[in-house]
Amino acid sequence: MSTTINKGVAFSFCFLLIATVYNPGAAQQNVLDGYIRLAFKENDGLKQQQFQLEKSLFALKEAKSLFLPAVSLQGSFTRAGGGRTIDFPVGDLLNPVYSTLNRLTESQNFPTLENASILLNPDHFYDAKFRTTLPLINAEIWYNQQIKKELITQQQAAVQVFKRQLVKDIKTAYYQLYQRTKAVEIYQNSLLLVDESIRVNESLYRNGVRNNTNLNRAKAEKQKIEAALHSARNDRKNVQAYFNFLLNQPLETPIDLDSASVSYPELLQQIDKGFVTQREELLQLHSAQQIYGLNRRIQKAHLLPKVNTFLDLGSQGFDWNFDGQSRYYFWGVNLQWDLFGFGRYRYQVQQTEADIKTLQARTDDTEKALQLQLEQAYNNYHTALAQYQNAKSQWAFARDYYQDQSRLYREGQLLYLELLDAQHQFTNAQLQQSVSLAEVQISLAEIERCQAAYPL
Repeated sequence: MSTTINKGVAFSFCFLLIATVYNPGAAQQNVLDGYIRLAFKENDGLKQQQFQLEKSLFALKEAKSLFLPAVSLQGSFTRAGGGRTIDFPVGDLLNPVYSTLNRLTESQNFPTLENASILLNPDHFYDAKFRTTLPLINAEIWYNQQIKKELITQQQAAVQVFKRQLVKDIKTAYYQLYQRTKAVEIYQNSLLLVDESIRVNESLYRNGVRNNTNLNRAKAEKQKIEAALHSARNDRKNVQAYFNFLLNQPLETPIDLDSASVSYPELLQQIDKGFVTQREELLQLHSAQQIYGLNRRIQKAHLLPKVNTFLDLGSQGFDWNFDGQSRYYFWGVNLQWDLFGFGRYRYQVQQTEADIKTLQARTDDTEKALQLQLEQAYNNYHTALAQYQNAKSQWAFARDYYQDQSRLYREGQLLYLELLDAQHQFTNAQLQQSVSLAEVQISLAEIERCQAAYPL
């Protein structure tokens, strides 16, 4: 039994040593940071944000292309019958003249003509052309390009926001997985202690020193610990599955746990609230303000004329006739200048100005909320650290208490229930120590997130 106790004590001393020494080192960089880099490559949510960024880049290229000429092929073919006509009395005008000429020439060289009725709708008529258009003066196109640039900035910030939250989630899951793994080890050590108790009590029962009450209680305790161990293993599997989900890996992929990754640094005495201004969430809002400002300028751009030029190169004629007479070119310049709209443009500008004011208030509120978030994270860190310091003390007390009670029980000076109580305290102290250590790490990850400190 003493050998088993020494194993548990050795494990606890190792765990305490891990918890009280801070040495981030190369292992932390290679393990936890390696997982973060893997998530940056594989996480599906981050890929969606990056695809949106690519879309914004293509939108900017589209906006730039509006400054360049556009060439289109246009064509039409018409069949017509009925409708409006133009009557042309060609027979009434020329037949008297032709009759006179025929008499003078004693011939029939000049035939009799019928009055013409010309259909206004062209029949069997085609018109095919290449139309080239080019904007010469158009403020809306220029402002649209600037908006697309701001949208890229906004989406880049969105990608950074997602990355920082992903870093926090990965670190949180990693620390929780480490804590769940330690919980499994603690329960396994407790199970060894119970097995030793069962062995001792069986020996005492066979020798007639004790009755079977303690033996039955030890067996019941074993079942209880086995159930707790099973629950701890399932908790570890759940956290492992979530961690692999963040990495976009198969859910049962083994995770490399490194003790250096769960060390904690020296006590943080104070925080720099100026880090809040570096948050990408504020950059998104500032970019949105720029976009609203550009929209306001677009709405004021009606004061400027729009000038476009065009050139048509084509052919038109009847019955698909194509020759030198059917070919044509047509060039021109278009001007559009909206001079008066009964206040429509002014109201649009006022609506945009209201949106800008709303967004400014939202930005101020968000900055205060981020400052509050950082303050709370810092306070939570101190709370977690105090709980961890207390857990260390409780662990040391529970360890010594269990060793003393175990010695007294072997000497026959202690009831088994008292030994069992000491064992419970020892196990719970180890569990609380591992939980409080994970809380310290999680609170530090939250501070890192609030300060946007992790290098992306």
